Amino acid sequence: MHGLQLQKRICVIGAGASGLAALKVITDTSHFKLGAWSVTAFESRESVGGTWSPAPPTSDPPLTPLYDSLTTNLPHPIMAFMSHSFPPSTSLFPPAKVVLDYLKSFAHRFDLLPLIRFNTTITSAKWDNACWRVSTSARETLTFDHLIVANGHYRLPRIPNIPGVDHWLRIRRASHSAWYRSPRTLGDKVLVIGGGPSGQDIATEMRSCATTVIHSYTGATSEGDAHFKRVGRALRFMTMAIDHCILATGYKFDFPFFDSDVIRTEQVPSHSTLPPDLYNSTFHVFPLANHYPASALAFVGLPSKVVPMPLVEAQVYTIVRVFSDPSSLNEQEEAQKVIARSQLLARRGASSLSEQAKIWFRFEGMEQWDYRDDLFAFAAQSGDCPAVKVRGWEKTMYLEKNILRDAWRDLESRGEAHEWVGGVGENGVEEWVDMMERLLKHAKETKGNPLRETPAT
Repeated sequence: MHGLQLQKRICVIGAGASGLAALKVITDTSHFKLGAWSVTAFESRESVGGTWSPAPPTSDPPLTPLYDSLTTNLPHPIMAFMSHSFPPSTSLFPPAKVVLDYLKSFAHRFDLLPLIRFNTTITSAKWDNACWRVSTSARETLTFDHLIVANGHYRLPRIPNIPGVDHWLRIRRASHSAWYRSPRTLGDKVLVIGGGPSGQDIATEMRSCATTVIHSYTGATSEGDAHFKRVGRALRFMTMAIDHCILATGYKFDFPFFDSDVIRTEQVPSHSTLPPDLYNSTFHVFPLANHYPASALAFVGLPSKVVPMPLVEAQVYTIVRVFSDPSSLNEQEEAQKVIARSQLLARRGASSLSEQAKIWFRFEGMEQWDYRDDLFAFAAQSGDCPAVKVRGWEKTMYLEKNILRDAWRDLESRGEAHEWVGGVGENGVEEWVDMMERLLKHAKETKGNPLRETPAT
């Protein structure tokens, strides 16, 4: 028939927060509503939620690193998807169960569940001239035009290269935080390695059941007493007088469904001239590959030190534009951005490729806001998406997240938290902005924390 276009088939791997964002943005397009596009997500577990969905640490590695006491380390008004707020009166730093319920409500509200194949694992994804051949645990092979990888990056534990650690793991004197769920007796003296949010939480919790807890992380100033100490990075395990070590040392990027013809896992070559292949250093994915159209494959949710959910939304709006109009992606310009990123990291002191890989997706200062604004500006050129800009209060509350979290924990310990959030949000997000501003003022008055200047919008 004249004017009839063949349907584009889109595959999304994963139905955590990133996969749900992909489904929501795609189903909002006129292409999907008119039947020109179809989309199917594959989720290996029985429900949505990804990392936020609890599971006992019985598999190797565990399905999720979610521990019992986990709360968000971001206030939920800046963490939420732009299209779906947390309910009024929600705790400012909600526990994981609340985040999981939020993601489930997101999926229900936008009717995403019929698009998800649960209990189905992608076992292989291969590019075959003009399409992806995707094999599943149901012993079927399906074809798709586009592939969005949203399988998360909190599954495969990263073990630090410290002499003696492998031996300690073998004799069960050490374990990765992926297996941690709650404090339990592991001996009188426990070492926690890692300065991220989980390392901070676990080091604090283990004080309830160990005589001495030593928290080791890069850049720490040695201080403390007989019960709790902070020290710099651990250098050797062989002679340490420690009963047990918990490694809160992060996770590797892992794409087990890709063979080496899609993504290589060996040493990433020089960045001065971009290689024709795609590489997974386990810290970053580098760069665009030329073996298939640049519009055929997309990864979402890889950056760290960011506000992830609205950033993923921006990424998917960009992906949708490229899927719709592949010519909109200037590959030469994108290649120059990759080289410029390498040069920037080198100027910051990451001279080797391995050093650059570790911080490639780690955004500093205003970078995450500029990146999100740039994505929306690009997507908006299609006319199908508004040119959304990050608001000033989002930047402020992100900068002050630690002060807010400490102040919130103090309110919770005194039983006053509900008084601060009761009814807040019933008339829109501005009520949350006002509440957080009041909490910052309260923290300044009671703790003497100076407020940072609000960034310009």
